[in-house]
Amino acid sequence: MENLEPVLRQHPFFAGFAPKHFELVTGCARNHRFEAGHYLFREGEPANEFFLIRHGKVALEIVAPGQNPIVFATLGDGEIVGVSWLIPPYQWTFDARAVELTQAIGVDAACLRGKCEADHHFGYEMMKLFLPLLVQRLQATRLQILDIYGKH
Repeated sequence: MENLEPVLRQHPFFAGFAPKHFELVTGCARNHRFEAGHYLFREGEPANEFFLIRHGKVALEIVAPGQNPIVFATLGDGEIVGVSWLIPPYQWTFDARAVELTQAIGVDAACLRGKCEADHHFGYEMMKLFLPLLVQRLQATRLQILDIYGKH
């Protein structure tokens, strides 16, 4: 079994992360492989994990009844999929689909939340990593909505 700590240390999301915290994240991490067309998660499912993309592409989609899914972001190497694991009720609010073979590291949400609760300094460092991501995703969604509904 591959030790994921060196992989996590090289992942751009963790640039500047305190070395002592990598062991905590590694203890919650495991490898995933998603074939093209497979879903990492679906809207409404429990947000039990988030994903660090090592290789591949993932489409974030919103599904409206009777319509084709709307892709509001496509993520690739070095990006993060999923922030719903941070916010109760810990449930996905969109779908994430691999658009090509995707290799990712999944981080168990309950495991990581427990470690954040036990070590508030670690939890604060995780929040500092994820808050910019949340803002970035909200902005991307806002622009997508403007693109769809702003045309007359």
